[in-house]
Formats: sequence, structure tokens, C-alpha cells
Amino acid sequence: MKWIVGLGNPGTQYAGTRHNVGFMAIDEMARRHGISVTQSKFKALVGEGHIAGTKVALIKPMTYMNLSGETIRAYMDFYKASLSDLIVVYDDLDTEIGKIRLRYQGSAGGHNGIKSIIQHTGTQTFDRIRMGISRPNPGQNIADYVLSNFPKSEHDKLAGMVVETCDAMEFALTNSFEKTMAKYNR
Repeated sequence: MKWIVGLGNPGTQYAGTRHNVGFMAIDEMARRHGISVTQSKFKALVGEGHIAGTKVALIKPMTYMNLSGETIRAYMDFYKASLSDLIVVYDDLDTEIGKIRLRYQGSAGGHNGIKSIIQHTGTQTFDRIRMGISRPNPGQNIADYVLSNFPKSEHDKLAGMVVETCDAMEFALTNSFEKTMAKYNR
């Protein structure tokens, strides 16, 4: 079984924020495939279904971003799930809004959700799709920026990025992550 974890913060006040693009991608994937992500377990909302003939779990940690690793560890331990079947989807300051970057390993790069996952799994090697949110203007507080909503001027880029992220997730279910990277890292 493949498992896809979108990172974000729970609660309506965070729903449309830059930090929640991972949740947005999971919600779109669930909508596309009629999967209900409502089961509460592992400090997360979980939905299971089949996509492209593959059994998939879609997961939204409800721990707040900086504790995302707790959900991943609990899911791994309960299902004996392999990190090689995991894709983590999250926001990235170093990628331009509207663009995605795929990687199979690397440091947290200052992202607290990824830092938590690395701490709880003991490795930096897991597949990830980084969704671009661009950097804030000089002098703007990063925490305020990532917890702010997207301005109207970025809504089209955001929508396109969510669609492309879901396309990449679907492709990765039936192709190697290396092949998926080659296709989607432009």
C-alpha cells in the first residue's frame, strides 16, 4: 500500500494558508478519486481507497506542522508501512509559487514538518513533493508569511500547482519516483 501524507495545520483559520498546500493537494486527490479523508487515527485524518489500481492511504496530520513526524511514526509502527511507499507533500519557500520540485532525500531545509519527520524516522531518505510558495519580501516575518493566505493574484498559480501535484502523485503510484522526478522536475 502507498501512503501519501500532506503537511499542514489543522483548523479553519489555517485552511487557505501557504503552509497548508499539502492539505490542499490531499483534498484534491481525495476529491478526484472519491476518497473520504475523515477517519481519525494516528493523530491524523486518514482516507483509504484505490488509485490507478493501487491501494492508497491519504493522510493529513492533525498535530500541527512541527509535530508531523508523530503521525508518520505511528502509522509506520501500526501498519509496518515502509518509507519506500511514502510520499510527503508540503510547502517550500525556495520554490517559486506555482512550481513543484520532487526529491527522494535531503535535509529539512528549515521546514519544521520535515524536521519532525526526519527526527521520528531517523532518515532523510523519503520521497517528497515540494510545492512552491516563494519567499516573502525582505524584512517580512517568515512565520507570518507561511501562515498568511494566498493573495487573489496567486490563486491561478496555486490551483495549477495543486493539479500538477496530484498528477505527479498519481504518476508516482505506477512509476518509479526517479521516473516521476524526470517528468515533473522541469
